[in-house]
Amino acid sequence: MNIQKNTLFEMKEENINKASRALKAMGHPLRLKILCVIGEDELPVMEIVKQVGTTQSNISQHIDILREKEIIISRREGSKILCKVRDHNILQLMAVMQHTFCKTESDTQK
Repeated sequence: MNIQKNTLFEMKEENINKASRALKAMGHPLRLKILCVIGEDELPVMEIVKQVGTTQSNISQHIDILREKEIIISRREGSKILCKVRDHNILQLMAVMQHTFCKTESDTQK
């Protein structure tokens, strides 16, 4: 009997933990919205605030969590704090989530 092993995360504890931490950080609706707004761009915090539609304090708290979990990076440019997604793999994950959860009407008719 030949049992096929699931190697999606290569069953390494380190890989499982890394994926779990990223998904937990992204799992909050506001943090996911922040990531969607940033996308492949580098945006100032105030632009993120404007697009997400909540307070600067609230956005900053969630950006701090995303930064701590190594999902985004930020840098200061003059008086602005610019944020971008740290790892292209996160953007790929978001694209898969968009494809899975944000189907258009034409997608569902196929």
